[in-house]
Amino acid sequence: MKTKCLLFSSLSILILTCCGTSGSTYAENPAAGSSTAAVQEADSLPEDSQASGRESLEAPPSGSSASDTASQEHPGATDTASLPAADAAGSSPDTAADTNAASGTADGASGAADHTLPHPGQAPAPGSDQAETFTALHGALAVDGSDLVDQNGDSVRLYGMSTHGITWFPQYVNYDTFRTLRDDWNTNCVRLALYTAEYNGYSTGGSQEELKSLVKDGIDYATDLGMYVIVDWHILSDQDPNVHKEDAIGFFREISSLYKDYTNVIYEICNEPNGYATWDSVKSYAGEVIPVIRENDEDAVILVGTPMWCQNIDQAADSPLEFDNVMYTLHFYAATHTDELRSRLENAVDAGLPVFVSEFGMCDASGNGGNNFEQAEKWMELLDKYNISFICWNLANKAETSSVLKSGCEKISDWTEDELSESGLWIRERFKMF
Repeated sequence: MKTKCLLFSSLSILILTCCGTSGSTYAENPAAGSSTAAVQEADSLPEDSQASGRESLEAPPSGSSASDTASQEHPGATDTASLPAADAAGSSPDTAADTNAASGTADGASGAADHTLPHPGQAPAPGSDQAETFTALHGALAVDGSDLVDQNGDSVRLYGMSTHGITWFPQYVNYDTFRTLRDDWNTNCVRLALYTAEYNGYSTGGSQEELKSLVKDGIDYATDLGMYVIVDWHILSDQDPNVHKEDAIGFFREISSLYKDYTNVIYEICNEPNGYATWDSVKSYAGEVIPVIRENDEDAVILVGTPMWCQNIDQAADSPLEFDNVMYTLHFYAATHTDELRSRLENAVDAGLPVFVSEFGMCDASGNGGNNFEQAEKWMELLDKYNISFICWNLANKAETSSVLKSGCEKISDWTEDELSESGLWIRERFKMF
């Protein structure tokens, strides 16, 4: 494995003109009443939740609203009651974008702490705060057997928060947001969720240049703060990553070229293959995307999703990819996924598969419903046993159980306990245990 220097890039303040709606699994404008959702497969759910409606890809019954069905869908589903007033009323995307840029990204940037980034290529000065950051101490990561290891070959563990879709919640891609996660929540990693197929997704009408700029800013903020950062190509309603493979190839070619010398960037090439996607189709996709990244960065850690919303980890264990420094993702929602999926994870790791939990929640698989902290603790105990890295979904103020901020909280950093949701309070305390 080559030795790379941790580089820092200049801060770019971005006023993003994208849709200001809450996250959506809809391929059309969620504010306009589209009802096609990406859903959990019934076979993956306990019997008492198979009748919840998650298994249906059809429109809700006549007279029902997106708000009525939001609790039945994946964590990305949009509840119009949680949207800004203009969006819920069906305003145009341009109006929503102007409103969001003014109240979200622009305010966040203007309120950021004064921080001057070193010139790219400049190492942190000995004795500086950056010289003592997590990334400065651990450097370039690698995969050794089933373990994630640091530049010294020692086992290392990443933990932190995932943004919701940065298309809809750009305000949380912010220096002070990440600083709060690092200093108050004790996290060392952040995940940037770039949706591909939903409303204003990267491949479905969103401004690709603006979204790439937002990803770049997120990498820069994390780098300056000494945090690792996961660039998440967040497929969901597109089901099979091959649907937008050419966009993925172009995106990862550009980002990996820009950040080829950075030691803190991790590439997640497909979030949650689902529906008709098979492990063979994921392997075929990975076989084309990973070499594009490797052309620029020969040893960056790469995360690969597994079928059935990253639950069929056993299929990857039976037929792993022939690339180095690759880990396989498992996702769980504690109120839905219990002993069976934990057993599947344990068997895969015991067989030598390197696993990274790049998304989980304490609630059910819809992103809503009640939290099950007893099951969440069982998951944490298993992840602790195997030193598995984990990222919690989601950093937003969306009106759903999985969001860590209360829906009425407009702050983008330095949150009080009163501004955190039940999920936020629990996971913050869990992070602080490390």
